[in-house]
Amino acid sequence: MTNVSDAMVARLSDWGVSRVFGYAGDGIDPILAAIGRAEDRVELVTARHEEMAAFMATGHAKYSGEVGVCLATQGPGAIHLLNGLYDAKLDRKPVVAIVGQVVSTALGSGYLQEVDLQTLFKDVCGQYVQTVTRPEQLPLVLDDAIRTALATSSPTCVIVPHDVQKAEVPEAEQHGHGLVSTSTAFARPRVVPHDADLDRAAELLSAGERVALLVGQGAAGAAAQVEQVAGRLGAGITTSLLGKPHLDESLPWNCGVMGHLGTIASADLLGSCDTFLIVGSSDPWTEFYPAPGQARTVQIDLAARNIGAKHPVDVPLPGDAALTLDALLPRLRPAGPGWRDEVEGFVTAWRDIAERRASQPAEPLNPQLVVRELSAQLPADAQVAVDVGSVTYWYARHLLLPAGVPVHLSSTLASMGSAMPYGIAAKLLRPDRPVVALAGDGAMQMNGLSELVTVAARWREWADPRFVVLVLHNGDLSEVTWEQREMEGDGRLPASQEVPSFPYAGYAELLGLRGIRVDSPDGVAGAWREALAADRPCLIEAVVDPDVPLLAPRQLQEKVDQTRRGLAQEPAGDRAEGMLDAQRRHERDHDPAGMSRRDQDD
Repeated sequence: MTNVSDAMVARLSDWGVSRVFGYAGDGIDPILAAIGRAEDRVELVTARHEEMAAFMATGHAKYSGEVGVCLATQGPGAIHLLNGLYDAKLDRKPVVAIVGQVVSTALGSGYLQEVDLQTLFKDVCGQYVQTVTRPEQLPLVLDDAIRTALATSSPTCVIVPHDVQKAEVPEAEQHGHGLVSTSTAFARPRVVPHDADLDRAAELLSAGERVALLVGQGAAGAAAQVEQVAGRLGAGITTSLLGKPHLDESLPWNCGVMGHLGTIASADLLGSCDTFLIVGSSDPWTEFYPAPGQARTVQIDLAARNIGAKHPVDVPLPGDAALTLDALLPRLRPAGPGWRDEVEGFVTAWRDIAERRASQPAEPLNPQLVVRELSAQLPADAQVAVDVGSVTYWYARHLLLPAGVPVHLSSTLASMGSAMPYGIAAKLLRPDRPVVALAGDGAMQMNGLSELVTVAARWREWADPRFVVLVLHNGDLSEVTWEQREMEGDGRLPASQEVPSFPYAGYAELLGLRGIRVDSPDGVAGAWREALAADRPCLIEAVVDPDVPLLAPRQLQEKVDQTRRGLAQEPAGDRAEGMLDAQRRHERDHDPAGMSRRDQDD
């Protein structure tokens, strides 16, 4: 006879699941044993913490486009999954959490590790959370959880009490009243807007004289169509943070990432357009969108609920990005060259500003230079994971990606500590390709150091052993520090912001990996070369300056003044203020007409 746990693992394999990320606990012992019996079909990847297992499952979903699966025991194990699952929910990725529960006869008794898991998961797994109470129920619950995760691009949850995990499954599938038979069938629809809506959108866009496109992760696989439509309209393009890897960043009219951590070119583009096309994006940085009444807008999104949710829309186009753009293109009239020339001027100006910023002297090292130098050395087959913090700004602005290089990060949840589990998930998915993970010292201390242990334990299995971790060591939670100054007008509070010193490179060496410490501009290029040529995973510890400003593009004067008030409260704030002034001068050197609403003279 087969028990529920064996049947569950077999069903996961039928769905094409070959890897489950988890952490052991007695509440899932039968499931762990079943995975052990089927290890030729389903691999268990053990993280150092259940939160990391959930992040790995989310990372797997992001890099593969398939469902990610995580596994945890009851009580504390289940609770630990939440952060990684919320990351999947907010970035719209399919993940299934399989969670143990105390024996069903003890439910409601206040039993050891008993938690109301249905209530715990009802928000993060709002599309589907169900408890398996009988063996006959297992296939339909697991099938519905996986199918719902894929169909809604969201996390779902299957809860299995310990006694049910061990229960025997009937040898033959039963048929009768109250017994529901399901299957692993799943397919996606072909979604294209109505012709009348496409005609209206084409007329609006063709009438525009200064067209801008905002492109998000929903445009994955539609880069060619985006470029063709932008070319027909003579438009400029900006991307959301999640949209950055999906377009060729070398294009002279790609203005880069928009928003607080974006480029000046993107702010100039969106600040002066009269027509706006949003493709697969629901970016939350709404203050950087065109001002109300400035631009007529068309939005394309597979999820109709996203259309008009962040910006007023004149013509909604619910549909797949590639198919919708294919249908839209022949309806568009070609535009004249004037606006495109202006957009290319925005891009040229930004590239000059970015180079000047990265070249600014710093003590001891400018973090922008460290990330910028990777652009020339990043392998064309690399996979990149980016953490949350100041490193996200430098990635968004300074890392020029080769076409086709996948990059993922916790964008909407913006949870620190995601780069290492994401990188591990990417490496396990494609062990023959190098991985580069970018993190700050705060994120690395939060949980990255523990997952470096996972890398050390597994790297000898990989066809390509290269797994390069960059740690920006500045001893400060610098993104929050700059937010305190800009948003609150407060000075840096050392008790909350200081990150204890730690020998990151030395720790990597202790684990049997390669460690490189760099603290001068002359050593940056060589550090990247050495790390990317190493015969094992390598950690680069770059000792960087925490006082390099995280200045939003075309920042409002009131925000600059507030930042100055915060710096004035700090003993050494004058040095950071000097760097802030230098960056403001860089912007004013390239201040196109009409941008004074954001960038006023000091």
